Amino acid sequence: MIEERAEILKSIAHPTRITIIETLRAGEKCVCDIIEEIGLEQSNTSQHLSILKKSGILDCRKEGARVVYWVCYPEIHDMMKVLDGILLNNAEKKSKLLQRVRK
Repeated sequence: MIEERAEILKSIAHPTRITIIETLRAGEKCVCDIIEEIGLEQSNTSQHLSILKKSGILDCRKEGARVVYWVCYPEIHDMMKVLDGILLNNAEKKSKLLQRVRK
């Protein structure tokens, strides 16, 4: 179970892949829309999508020439919220520490 957790976290642990997950927060999107939103080339975006799909975080289907992706588990978005909370907490701690040092 630990190895599987590590694999999922490794697959997410890239700014572009986090951006893709955030882009899909509102629901499924065509690759063309994802590319437009994140501003990367198609080949680069496809590589990141493939990593996320291989880890089971994303899935896709073909609709004619279009490929539509979505996040398989909404819990991924919950995990991102937890991470945001940790970041905010850390920032507040650092800010309080700086205020004490400056006094």
